[in-house]
Amino acid sequence: MAEPILLQSGIKDVNFGEGVKVVAPANLYGCAIGDHCFVGPFVEIQKDVTIGKRCKIQSHSFICELVTIGDDCVVAHGVMFINDLFGTGGPAMGNRDLWKSTRIGNKVSIGSNATILPVTICDDVVIGAGSVVTRDIVEPGIYAGNPARKMRTL
Repeated sequence: MAEPILLQSGIKDVNFGEGVKVVAPANLYGCAIGDHCFVGPFVEIQKDVTIGKRCKIQSHSFICELVTIGDDCVVAHGVMFINDLFGTGGPAMGNRDLWKSTRIGNKVSIGSNATILPVTICDDVVIGAGSVVTRDIVEPGIYAGNPARKMRTL
């Protein structure tokens, strides 16, 4: 029986701001996390991700490459970001040229188990739990559903 190659999660090449708290275990690499942020356990934040100041990233969330999150944001438990839309009919297999980026504005709260495809979300938005964001959000408000739609203005 063959032995697997065992890789360890950890923190590597991260640019931390002042007063950042990270609960282990977490897998953070090649990213930047702003001042006074909190990162919960079982979170993965990949390279080329930038997180602004005073953000909370709750447990079991996955933030893939090419995501930018503004200041004063909350990413609740189990939120998944996607950068590969399978544009060629299948996975990009690591080909970054096929990946798309995501930009989250300031004061955005994303509810538990939401899925965020490559989009831009403006400032002052709430995304309901379990929602799937498939298109850019350009007006502040509360959005929910699959696909996420505006429910009301804040």
